[in-house]
Amino acid sequence: MSGFTTQTIDHLTRGQLWSNELKEVLEDELMGMRYVRMIGDFPDGDILNIPSIGQMEATDYAEDQAVQYTAIDTGNFQFQITEYKQAGTYVTNQMKQDSYKMAQVEAKFVPMMNRAIMKHVETDVLSVGPTNQTPNDPNTINGGRHRFVAGGTNGIIVPQDFAKVSYSLKKANVPLTNMVAIVDPSVEYHLATMTNLVNVSNNPRWEGIVRDGISTGMQFKFNIYGWDVYTSQNLHVNTGSETISGDAIGAGAVNNLFFCAVPDLLPFIGSIRQPVKVDSKYNMDRQRDEYVTTMRYGLDLYRPENLVTVLSATDQVYA
Repeated sequence: MSGFTTQTIDHLTRGQLWSNELKEVLEDELMGMRYVRMIGDFPDGDILNIPSIGQMEATDYAEDQAVQYTAIDTGNFQFQITEYKQAGTYVTNQMKQDSYKMAQVEAKFVPMMNRAIMKHVETDVLSVGPTNQTPNDPNTINGGRHRFVAGGTNGIIVPQDFAKVSYSLKKANVPLTNMVAIVDPSVEYHLATMTNLVNVSNNPRWEGIVRDGISTGMQFKFNIYGWDVYTSQNLHVNTGSETISGDAIGAGAVNNLFFCAVPDLLPFIGSIRQPVKVDSKYNMDRQRDEYVTTMRYGLDLYRPENLVTVLSATDQVYA
């Protein structure tokens, strides 16, 4: 007597099934471009000169004496288009003929290429400030440090660092309004688990912490010394160690950014010479459709007095 079993009739069964669902990789939110002051008067060329003027000087006056005349300090800020990004892919005729998911995949090409380029833009925006500061130096302006190592144990950020940043911006005459801090997720963790926050004796009902969590989306639910704190995984990371005013921090330190986000005072300046542009063609030699996305732009640190970088360690979460 014979029967049907998976061992004897294996060619009638399928070892693998493929779902109609296409899984996509989770992407982080991009937010850097909202803090860039975009230049509109850039008709041609790749270099733009922006003149600047300083302050007037006042001196003592004596009766019946000649007035002293002083010139106003002037300068020139030079901005340049430096970045040219591209993303390209292709799909062969055979792939289109044989893959039942090809239409679904092709529909993702342009959004994915645009995302890849904008990811580059994001990292460039968040890097242009720290890379234009002098490493191993406090970058002092009017007595306030604009680059320093976090004051917590083993290089973690503590609330006192927010007060130091406010002091530095005050010394640089930056208005303390619409204050934004962009920090690494490790900073969020350390602030969320500080003893005075999780200690039940200080907060017997754990109000607003355990119940709601400490953040919603990218913004903390609370405000630290007037600073609205956002998190980003695209901040600039040091490749080597750094020592500032005697405070040392090892390689891998992240550059957390603090600045006033008033539109006319934004620390970053930028211009897009060519917005994201998509081209496609059919390559007869290789029998495939080709897709290319390009973008050309420039970024720079325009107001160094309105940027404070605090270096913090990212390896202390599991330490």
